[in-house]
Amino acid sequence: MPKQQPTPSPTPSPTAAYGKPYRALWVFVTFVVLISALGSFVNDMFTPALPAMCRFFHVTVSTAQMGLTTGMIGLAVGQLFLGPLSDRIGRKPVLIGSLIVFILGAVISIFSPTITFFIWCRLIQGIGASGGYLLGRSMPADRFQGRQLAKIMAIIGAVNGMAPAAAPVLGGVTADAYGWKGIFVVLSAFAAIVLILTPFMRETLPKDCRSKGSYWHSFAAYTTLLKNWPFMVHVAYKGISLGLLFAYISAAPFILETHYGLTQTQYGLIIGFNSLFIMVASMLAMKFKPLKRGAWVGTIILVVGVVGQAIALWHVKSFLLFEVFMCIILFGLGFIFTVTNTLSMNEGRNQAGEASSILGIAGYVFGAIVSPLVGLGNILHSTAIAFLLLTALIVTCAFLSRRISPDLGDN
Repeated sequence: MPKQQPTPSPTPSPTAAYGKPYRALWVFVTFVVLISALGSFVNDMFTPALPAMCRFFHVTVSTAQMGLTTGMIGLAVGQLFLGPLSDRIGRKPVLIGSLIVFILGAVISIFSPTITFFIWCRLIQGIGASGGYLLGRSMPADRFQGRQLAKIMAIIGAVNGMAPAAAPVLGGVTADAYGWKGIFVVLSAFAAIVLILTPFMRETLPKDCRSKGSYWHSFAAYTTLLKNWPFMVHVAYKGISLGLLFAYISAAPFILETHYGLTQTQYGLIIGFNSLFIMVASMLAMKFKPLKRGAWVGTIILVVGVVGQAIALWHVKSFLLFEVFMCIILFGLGFIFTVTNTLSMNEGRNQAGEASSILGIAGYVFGAIVSPLVGLGNILHSTAIAFLLLTALIVTCAFLSRRISPDLGDN
């Protein structure tokens, strides 16, 4: 009679190993919102000052927009290396280190003598902000999965809709009062507050759930995830959608301030109001079963908004129409962001650090490519073209997603 082989012990999941849930869940959610908001603030807050920076440094629109591009590159590169590191040594040490890097980059940028120096500082800021942006998805995935994860991600996504809403308002008011340098003083102070709070937060990744072996061996998880078809479809879906949002963020200050004559404060108020549509859609996405249906509905809404916006930008050139169609576009994106974030992180939760890295990198790759392109030639026409091309790719991802079975147990 053959000897029966012992059943291998299952690898402990972070959720099981972590123990009982937080007594004050809102504290955890609030902290995660703060750290992930830094990724939005690092770009959104200084966009109202872009036209003024063109005049300050005597550079073209596309050159000034390179500050957005290098910030996005920093966010992407930082996540690539910090994801495996956070899976190996825990979330808190990575967060503390990245916040210190961000503060240094923000403070040094205040003394930039040239646009080139400023652009390099933006790269450092992006790398520093990437820690919070990355861990804002990894930490919930450490604790939750399935529909429970979807609810937490929806809450975080909805509240986080206030980040792109508040950042331009705060940036516009600060720039009008203190110039573009004042924006980076405020950013440094915001990061310093989060840094002070971090030691008081509980680690979400227990030691027995961390990756073993060498640091470079941790990169093998990237290969596994890149071969995961459902994961990669939803990563592409989210990444391209985020690229469209970045195209809007990059073009909006020049369309609203230069073309339509708004002040930096007025620009911030308009962008802040528009961003609320993302927040509302993020919460409404949870009403759909299966959850992925919400992304399909969001895509249909997005197509209507983008086609209308392209016609308005190319032929009508009306501020009112720009506003109406932009709100429709952002409403559609809100559905897509919540669904694709949840499905991607649920699929890759066993390698949450690396999964969050890939998800974040995808968006910033598209954002880094698109941001300077919308400033070429006639910005109204180039923005319309970028919107249409990105929407065509988003529709392709939507069809691919519909062919994948729901993975949250809510068929």
